[in-house]
Amino acid sequence: MATPNLMVAVGDDDASVCRALKRLLHSVGISANTFSSGEAFLEMLSSATSSLPACLIVDFEMPRIDGLKLQRHLAPTGVPIIFVTATQDEAVREKALAQGAAAYLSKPFESAVLIRTVRMALGIPHLPEAL
Repeated sequence: MATPNLMVAVGDDDASVCRALKRLLHSVGISANTFSSGEAFLEMLSSATSSLPACLIVDFEMPRIDGLKLQRHLAPTGVPIIFVTATQDEAVREKALAQGAAAYLSKPFESAVLIRTVRMALGIPHLPEAL
């Protein structure tokens, strides 16, 4: 059961995390584009054929352009941002949420928690459970 025209962007500098999140989202009918850096995400957005994702799932710690910088860049668009990170700094969490993050999940997290979080961020009443 696919969710029509729903594209989520997933950013993490660990390719295995990108692959795992893409598979998880696909298992509930959500397409995902992945990127390994903030620069790659911004380049994707500047492409003539690219449109804004429905949601951004991003690691806080990425080289050069980190998650908070991407959040500030996307703030005017209203795209919900979900941070997934190993960063345990409470001040960072508070700053991300104060700047409008939809959620801040600490790695490792349960697949069902991410799916519920994406569903809430997108305002979708129901997504199937992950396979």
